[in-house]
Formats: sequence, C-alpha cells, structure tokens
Amino acid sequence: MKKVLITGANSYIGTCFERYADEHYGSELSTTTVDMIDGSWREKDFSSFDIVYHVAGIAHNHVGNVSEEVKSKYYAINTDLAIETAKKAKKSGVGQFVFMSSAIIYGDSASYGKRKVITGDTEPSPSNFYGDSKWQADKGIRELGEKSFLVTTIRPPMIYGKGSRGNYPTLARMAGKLPFFPDIKNERSMLYIENLCEFLCQVMIRGEDGIFFPQNTEYVSTSEMVKMVAKVKGHRILVSRVWNWAVALAAHIPGKPAELVKKAFGNLVYDQSMSRYGFQYRMIDLEESIERTEG
Repeated sequence: MKKVLITGANSYIGTCFERYADEHYGSELSTTTVDMIDGSWREKDFSSFDIVYHVAGIAHNHVGNVSEEVKSKYYAINTDLAIETAKKAKKSGVGQFVFMSSAIIYGDSASYGKRKVITGDTEPSPSNFYGDSKWQADKGIRELGEKSFLVTTIRPPMIYGKGSRGNYPTLARMAGKLPFFPDIKNERSMLYIENLCEFLCQVMIRGEDGIFFPQNTEYVSTSEMVKMVAKVKGHRILVSRVWNWAVALAAHIPGKPAELVKKAFGNLVYDQSMSRYGFQYRMIDLEESIERTEG
C-alpha cells in the first residue's frame, strides 16, 4: 500500500480525492491530510509517505484591478509554498510528487467566435498574475524531478462536480432560473471531479511521472450544458439562436461586456489526443456527470 500525504486541508479537490481513494482504492492507497495555513506542516515528518499530493493554493476570482500586495500573496502561496513543499518532499525521500497545475497557464480562452486548441506544441503564455503564479510553480517543481523523485504535473481544464466552486455553480444557478438562453456553439474542455479522482489514483498506483492533460471525453458547449442542467433541475428553459445577436453585440463592447461574453461563450480546448493514456479514467460521461452534480 502506498501512503499519500495531501497538502492542503479542506480543499474541494483534496477532500474529493481523499473520499474517492478511500472508497475505491482503500487497499492500495492510504491518505492523510495536512493543513498548510499556520506553517506547522514544516515540522511534519514527510519521510513515511510514498507520495505527496499538493493541492494547497489560491484559486483565481477577480484578477482585474488588484493591489500589488494581493498579487504577492498569489505568488507566495501558489508558487513559493508549492516549490518549498516539493523540496521538503524530495529531501525527505518521498518517491512521487503530484502537483496540480492548470490550463490557465496557457492564457485566456479565445474570444467569441474564435477557436483555441491547445496541442503538445503550445507554449504556456499566462495572461495574468494568477496564471503566472501557477506557471512559475509548474516550472520550478518539474526542475526537481529525477529518477528517485518522480514529478507528476497535472494541467486540468475547469473542474466541476457536486459542491464545486467557480464558474460552474454560477452557470448552474442561471440554468435553473432563466426562461431563455442563447444557443452558442462554443467548445470547452472540462473535467468531472470523479474522472479526475480516478486519474489521480491511477497515476499514483502506477507511479507515472511527466505532464498530463486529463479531460472529459466530450467537449462542452455552454448552451448544451445549460439545457442539461435545466433538465435535471426540472426547469423549462428555451435555448435558441434568436438571442445570439445580443451576445455578438456584447462581444464587441470593450470592457466588462466583452469579458463576460468571453468567460461564458469563449473557446478553449485541449486536443483530445493529449488526454488519452494507457489506462482508463474517464468513467463518467457528460450527461451522467451533470446528473450526479445536480442530483
């Protein structure tokens, strides 16, 4: 059995992974969580663990006009703390370090009407301090990798599931209340939380290192997702191209309107070939994932 230390208490992903691993792989993975907030983790003995799974960090919210002090906090936690944790793990003789990077290191989604496909040749190009804080950690931790210290870097797209935070629950609330919604044919890569947890269990049990791009089997259209969520909620919503003109108009208004359109209807996908590996992890399809999330 491999012993896994999860660095970051009460995180959505860390908590879901711990529960999933205990339920599905309890005979192969044993999990322990350590709080990273007060600094006491520095006194914890890492040497008894085979794997450190680092999930501690600050998620992005509003990245517009923020102070330099706030930006510094992102780098202190997302970059410096992550690298310090990896160094401690390596020094302690831990065999594998699993780091949650993000698709955000490739910049924002493409504007309305344009397509953005990330391939194996796409170079990271963060568009804000949050993305850069994750990118600096991504680079710094991978530099520590060697045969005796495997570094597993995961760059997931938007993660969603029951109890998740961020953009998905906002969209789900809208789907349960709005009478109508535009029918925009955009594409997004997304990752259901249980598919991520299965992926994590597999790379840990197998001792896989390198850079990984897990995602759902299907790309997601915002409008199609709204219809799915509304159906599960029992809410009647009319999704039609009749209102697409309003979205197109807002996309050309500089400032907040254009940014909101990009956030809701922009395009950003990983090439699917990047997400196929020698093991199965995409256990739940899109429709079932929505049912499980909203049920």
